[in-house]
Amino acid sequence: MTQRLRCAVDRVIAHGDRVYTLVLRPARRAPRFRAGQFLHLALDPYDPSGFWPDSRVFSIASSPAEREEIRLTYAVHGRFTERMEREAVEGREIWIKLPYGEFVIDSPGDIVLFAGGTGVTAFTAFLEDIPPIEGRSITLAYGARTPELLIYRDLVERCVERAPSLSVTYFVEDPRNAPGCLPGRVSVDAVWETLSRPLSTAFYISGPPAMLSGIGADLRARNVPPEAIHIDAWE
Repeated sequence: MTQRLRCAVDRVIAHGDRVYTLVLRPARRAPRFRAGQFLHLALDPYDPSGFWPDSRVFSIASSPAEREEIRLTYAVHGRFTERMEREAVEGREIWIKLPYGEFVIDSPGDIVLFAGGTGVTAFTAFLEDIPPIEGRSITLAYGARTPELLIYRDLVERCVERAPSLSVTYFVEDPRNAPGCLPGRVSVDAVWETLSRPLSTAFYISGPPAMLSGIGADLRARNVPPEAIHIDAWE
């Protein structure tokens, strides 16, 4: 069941290139949610006797076990996120309602996750919960414009150390000073040959609209069944 919560902005982390992480402290413990779900965030006050104010949706980047704290990451694109950049400062009160969405990783077999930019936040909670012993292969293809904008790389590396079933390939559009990264955008081609059973694998895609469209089309061209392609298309 969804709930509306007043939150304080506890921390604002600026990653550069107008990309930010907000750490929110809800007035009460957040409702239970599943990794991959999202929330609505409103900057204007919410009056329970009236309508929900103008809002935007964001993936919940924090673990479902951390319900006293909610983390999300956003890039400034458009009017609403420009307001967030100005107004969602530490100590500011905002409102959220959650949980929403069905982009939940529940496939029993091998999995590939394609993440572009802040789209990786749809996967971070799932990655943090991968057990040390996992009977399936999990592949993450994670890209950003620059190495600095691979802002969840440290979290990913901790997950790789803990869970040998997880493998990762990084991509950066600007390859300068990017050791360990492939040049260019996230692609199917770069990981396809590493998959032992590609046509029995579930694929999850989260990122900018052009990436969703391009990778989805590439997978279909390789005869991946439509039901094995999952797209985080709430934007």
